[in-house]
Amino acid sequence: MSCAMLRHALALLLALLWKGPSSAQAAEFGHLPDNITVLEGESVVLRCKIDEEVTHKAWLNRSNILFTGTDKWSLDSRVSLVNNNNSDFSIKIEQVMVADEGPYTCSFQARNQPRTAHVYLIVQVPARIVNISQDTSVNEGDDVNLFCLAVGRPEPTITWKDFKYDLMNEGEFLEITEIKRHQAEEFECITNNGVAPPDTRRVKVTVNYPPVITEVKNMPAQLGKTAILRCEAMAVPTASFEWYRDDRMPVESDNTLKIKNEKTRSLLLFTNVTEKHFGNYTCFASNRLGASNASMLLFRKAGCDVTGRERGQLLNLYRMCTGPGAVYGGAVSLNGRLSGVGLWFCLSISVLMKV
Repeated sequence: MSCAMLRHALALLLALLWKGPSSAQAAEFGHLPDNITVLEGESVVLRCKIDEEVTHKAWLNRSNILFTGTDKWSLDSRVSLVNNNNSDFSIKIEQVMVADEGPYTCSFQARNQPRTAHVYLIVQVPARIVNISQDTSVNEGDDVNLFCLAVGRPEPTITWKDFKYDLMNEGEFLEITEIKRHQAEEFECITNNGVAPPDTRRVKVTVNYPPVITEVKNMPAQLGKTAILRCEAMAVPTASFEWYRDDRMPVESDNTLKIKNEKTRSLLLFTNVTEKHFGNYTCFASNRLGASNASMLLFRKAGCDVTGRERGQLLNLYRMCTGPGAVYGGAVSLNGRLSGVGLWFCLSISVLMKV
């Protein structure tokens, strides 16, 4: 600092401390607001209004001199003088930081009469989540503890939202005791301090549990036809499936039977049912947490199974029952005879033809 600047600063400070007699001609200062609020990263202008020429003027931040007249004392490149005339002595702070918060003083001297005006700069910071639990996978019955940390000025609130049940919990921590499978979902952390829109982030909680078979159904089938046995199982992680026959032998795919495994179920597809397919089948579903099994029956469908030759013979009999002159007076004629027995016989043939 040069000697001239040092003498100038000392003279100014002594003048500000000196309480001389009041004068009606002294410069009048505009009243600065008690507080000025600005968002972090924005710019702010601190204005000091006067209506008379003064001999000395300065801006101070706490005990640090920023400007004396047009001389800049601050080494901060973000601080600049924007007006310096008989009516306005204003400074500008760009890219405001939290460290800029605090008291600022505009000081003048006119006719040996010091005047000061004070303003307090408040720096606000939007609420922001800075740390949060990672997505987690737990076993059913475990305790779950989630955290969400946020910063902001003023101090932000933190709320946890449960989407499935539309519940809200206040605070940085969310605790779930002995979690159940139906509680698996995404939990949202919301932080807000009214400065900007809330900041939100989500944590996904996966609950693992052993398989539970939910669909078991016996299935009727006909020889030569198709049939399906289904096994549904809910599990996390997804279950793997195996099929067994009555003798506990594993079921394997062949040209008449295929096993199709999907995400939550397994299918036994019989493309051409034969006598050997009828019987009891057991579905076995498992994951690393456990296993479950259920049995179901593939059984012969009620009715008569007929061969191609038998069907041809039945067709000839059917024509006798349904041909010209077969129906007379509400009775059925068989080989020219009318009888109730013939009616029963023809009805039986009709049933067999529809099998």
